[in-house]
Amino acid sequence: AELDELRQLRKENAELRRANEILKAASVFFAQEIDRPRTRPSR
Repeated sequence: AELDELRQLRKENAELRRANEILKAASVFFAQEIDRPRTRPSR
């Protein structure tokens, strides 16, 4: 039972790491989008 729990936790950990990498990449992308000067005024 303990081994199953460990396996489950490792699986969850791997999934969370992957999600974290994706979020990091997305935040970098959005930061670049926001920093880029607009070619036309937004309002």
